[in-house]
Amino acid sequence: MLHEHTDGRNDASSPVERFDTLDLLRRAILTDHAGRIALVSSFGAESVVLLDLVARINPATPVLFNQTGMLFAETLAYQREVADRLGLSNVRIVRPTLAETGRIDPDGRLHEHDPDRCCNLRKVAPLNRALQPFSAWITGRKRHQSETRAELPLFEKDDEHRVKINPLADWSAGEIRDYAERRGLPRHPLLDRGYPSIGCAPCTTPVRAGESPRAGRWRGHAKQECGIHLVNGRLVRISTGVA
Repeated sequence: MLHEHTDGRNDASSPVERFDTLDLLRRAILTDHAGRIALVSSFGAESVVLLDLVARINPATPVLFNQTGMLFAETLAYQREVADRLGLSNVRIVRPTLAETGRIDPDGRLHEHDPDRCCNLRKVAPLNRALQPFSAWITGRKRHQSETRAELPLFEKDDEHRVKINPLADWSAGEIRDYAERRGLPRHPLLDRGYPSIGCAPCTTPVRAGESPRAGRWRGHAKQECGIHLVNGRLVRISTGVA
């Protein structure tokens, strides 16, 4: 067994659910949402593990990559390297339109005074459009990443009632690292420069010793999530397995 997961944490309305990660993904991709599921990936610090798991099942699974126009050059190069190494044949670049950015953020400095609106322009709205054909999507979020993700369930629903699957929810940082090393997967180059969580270049700083992995995101702002994983400002859990 690759990895065994327990979900339900003292929730009387939800029975304990145990899944093998690869089996969970195989069922979602090949059976329950066959032809109607996508992986959303930032190609960030830990993304390669989930990308590898999905590639082992079906390398033609759609991978939605949010190219905000403000990513690190290292991330763009890493995206190409990983896609080539894993044989990912259906990477779809998701980006805001030139009309949108020209109208809302003409000087490219919106993030300095309104990061929520910038994330909505460059991440949330474009991704919502790209997800329209799908009934489910896969994310790489994990509970260890921040306090806001500490109770992350395996399954959620988004604003459009699509199923959102978090197959690595209870993987630890050590398990992520060990899997990547065993599989010989390429590391994001910014990991060795103190970036355990990597977003847009203007809004990501290195993390200091003792800080949470996402402490370098939107530093100085009362903001911890970009918005693509919230429904009315919160997570929405569903009690069933793969729906």
